[in-house]
Parts: sequence; structure tokens; C-alpha cells
Amino acid sequence: MKVLVTGANGQLGWDVIRELEARGIECKGVDREDFDLLDAPAVKEAVIAYRPDAVVHCAAYTAVDRAESEPELCAGINGDGTLNVVRAALSVDAKLVYISTDYVFSGEGAEPWTEDSPYGPKNVYGLSKAQGEIAVRSLMEHYFILRTSWVFGVHGNNFVRTMMRLGRERTEVRVVDDQIGSPTSTEDLARVICDMLPTEKYGIYHVCNKGYISWAQFADMIMKHAGLRCRVTPIPTSEYPTPAHRPKNSRMDTGKLESQFGPMPEVEDALERCMRAMMLDEMHA
Repeated sequence: MKVLVTGANGQLGWDVIRELEARGIECKGVDREDFDLLDAPAVKEAVIAYRPDAVVHCAAYTAVDRAESEPELCAGINGDGTLNVVRAALSVDAKLVYISTDYVFSGEGAEPWTEDSPYGPKNVYGLSKAQGEIAVRSLMEHYFILRTSWVFGVHGNNFVRTMMRLGRERTEVRVVDDQIGSPTSTEDLARVICDMLPTEKYGIYHVCNKGYISWAQFADMIMKHAGLRCRVTPIPTSEYPTPAHRPKNSRMDTGKLESQFGPMPEVEDALERCMRAMMLDEMHA
């Protein structure tokens, strides 16, 4: 099997490449310096040149707040850009993995979202990812759409790194406590992607680590594992306004994933492994 990974320099793409290589699967990572997702001929040319059996599409516009002031660019990359990748994959009969998000839902209520829950995005980013999903679903048969949430990993910037930095600089951090979801390790997500690739168990899956917690609870967990004495003060969303509307309910039902590929590790286990790797990197830097 040959796998092409877009967004290879991002935190998920980086882990997907590492996992593929660890399994001895031939792969190639591409990023923005290789081609512009909005340039359909360039995307198709790159895919045809490599002729992969599968494309893992990690590349995306992910600046949630900035998207509110750049809606056309966000929709272009996540919607039209994904459509270009879909058409390129079809041209070589490659299966596709598309990375999506809980932001395609309204974020209301308290029930976990299922794969069949209706779309209802409340911000530009969520709308653009729903557009990407629709491009995949409307044109392809051999696809995996993986909706995930609150992603963190060793490579790149994320909430874990931010909290570790703030915990060293401050005695207190104020963190939202009324947004509930499941933090997701890119290392664990990459493993699931690589488990799926050889199969024909196509469709939509919700993929996140086990356990529903708030951002404040997650921050507290980070401080504990980092051995930092910084106090986490819970606050409501109303006290931390952002340009983009944030969902209060990011809970996702992972039953389908568990029935087909087994359960993901618990959030705290995933965090502990990630932080250990981050601290090792800091020691060797």
C-alpha cells in the first residue's frame, strides 16, 4: 500500500507519517510548499505522480477565530480544497481519509453526537468542515470521515503546550468550564487511521479519547502531570468571549468506532504519554 498524506507538517499529519513508517507502509507527506489546495490541476498532478492507494487528508484551515474574518479563505481551503483532493483521489482510484470535527454540529444540549446527527455549525470553521464532508460523501464511495475534537500532540502548538507555558509563568489561569468534550491525542488518532486504511469498513466515525471533561478540568489535569502549582480557576464561556462561537457540547458517541476497531485510550492516559514525550523533547532541545 502507498499512502499520500496532506498537511504532513501539521501536528496530526506528522504523527500519521510516523505511524505509517513504523508499520513499514510506504508513504509520502506533502504540505503547502508542494502545492496549493486551491489549485486543482496542481493537486491532481501531485496525486497522479505518486499514484497512492490511499490519501489521508489532514491539511486544513484550522484558525477557528481568524476564520470569522476570513470566511472565503477558510471555505476555500476546507471546502473547495477538499473537493480538489477528492477529485484527484478518484482519478487514481484511491480511498480517502478526511479529518473533520465536532464543530459541524450545533454544540447545543448535553447528549453525545452520533454519526447520524444533523449538521448545525455555528461558526465559519464548522461550516467549512461540513462543506468538506459533503464533498467527500457526494462523490466518493471508498472514504473514511473521522470527526474528532480538542486535538493535541507532541508536534505543533496546542492547548497542552499553552497550559504548560502559562503554568510556568503564572500562579493562576482562568479556563472555561462549561464547554464539555473529549481531548484527542494525535498519536492515538494516527493509529486509528492506520488501522482503518487496509480495511473496507468505510463511512463516518467519531474518533476521540475516552472521557468527557471541560477545558478547565483538562487544564487541571495538565498542571498535575506537569508538576506545576498553578491554580486553575473555572469560568463560564461568557467571561471569555471569542470571535467564533464555541460549542458547549462537544461530546461525541464513539460506539461505532469501538465496535469496528476497538476503544480509544482514556484521556488521562493519552495526555500522560504526550506530556512525557514533550518533556523529553525539551530535555534534548
